[in-house]
Amino acid sequence: MRKLMLAAALTLPMFGNAAMAQETVKIGYIDPLSGGGASVGEVGLKTFQFLADEVNAKGGIQGKKVEIVPLDNKTNPQESLIQAQKAIDAGVRYLTQGNGSSVAGALSDFVTKYNERNPGKEVLYFNYAAVDPILTNAKCSFWHFRWDANSDIKMEALTNYMKTVPAIKKVYLINQDYSFGESVRTTARSMLAAKRPDIQIVGDELHPLLKITDFAPYIAKIKASGADTVVTGNWGQDFALLLKAAADAGLKVNWFTYYAGGTGGPTAVKQANLNHQVFAIGEGIPNLDHPPSQEFEKAIRAKYDFSLIYPRAVNEMRMFAAAADKAKSVDPVKVAMALEGMEFEVFDGGKGIMRKEDHQFFQPMYIASLGERTEKEPFDEEKTGWGWKLVAKIDTPQTMLPTTCKMERPN
Repeated sequence: MRKLMLAAALTLPMFGNAAMAQETVKIGYIDPLSGGGASVGEVGLKTFQFLADEVNAKGGIQGKKVEIVPLDNKTNPQESLIQAQKAIDAGVRYLTQGNGSSVAGALSDFVTKYNERNPGKEVLYFNYAAVDPILTNAKCSFWHFRWDANSDIKMEALTNYMKTVPAIKKVYLINQDYSFGESVRTTARSMLAAKRPDIQIVGDELHPLLKITDFAPYIAKIKASGADTVVTGNWGQDFALLLKAAADAGLKVNWFTYYAGGTGGPTAVKQANLNHQVFAIGEGIPNLDHPPSQEFEKAIRAKYDFSLIYPRAVNEMRMFAAAADKAKSVDPVKVAMALEGMEFEVFDGGKGIMRKEDHQFFQPMYIASLGERTEKEPFDEEKTGWGWKLVAKIDTPQTMLPTTCKMERPN
């Protein structure tokens, strides 16, 4: 009898833990929390934790509390797969990641193969920032959903604006040496050639990802080229240090970017005194005349002392909750089916849609410049006193590019 009672006592906590696990929706956050990308990864982690608190305050997802599980991948694809397996072994069935398309490609492939081998235990991968177009084209997967506009969509918008600026004559391309940087340079060349054949490409440079500490030699080349404009997809420290070197060298040109708003970027822009000479393309900016997003902006700044860099993360989390409500389940297969084709009111206002054919999310896009503010721009960035000013808005239908995705769906 004593043995039976002891066995029961040991068994009950195990069942209790399993029950508790079922009451929680765990999202594995796989991004750099150490190394060169840590500053970006930490901001992303806190953003998702803030969003989990928002969802939980409204009752969670299907009545279950959302928990963000941080997993440091050091911006390394192989380490990302180790962390993904660790998360799955701990009961995580939703993964999110954004920094590095090389990581995204590895994760998408891993999740797809894992799900083929483990029917009934499927995992979904939510991509909030890795923008290599191949992920929703030739290498698309049913198990991958992307909330950020891909690189081609962003370059289409940037070059449509650039073609209207007569002062742009000579362009220098500088990008990180991996799949995303290669996509930026290739697409910029082809789109500028088609839209403004008079523009000269006077330089085209790739550099190692998150390993350069002094960009002075690269800035010297840009100065020597006579460029009046630089186009870059650089993010994280690779953008901040690039602009720091530009400031040190007194390089005063216009910059067209994807991620000038990332951690350290606005500070570097202000130090370079590039007042409204740095432009960025994204799915939203703090200084839009849209009260709901401005209230959110105030709240996240009050808690974390940084601005909302990832409006797309808000869309991701809110759509996850909406899809689970639609499916009446947190089962990944049912949630995926509910997400396909879903229309959604996006964070900064307007309609977005998750295209069924390739799982690429489409939404209004904005081009903005960073510089001195007027009374219409209440928010500054990184305590510089400078803020984002709207330059152009691109409505959702105008962001839609065709896809070559031939998606295989589960039976």
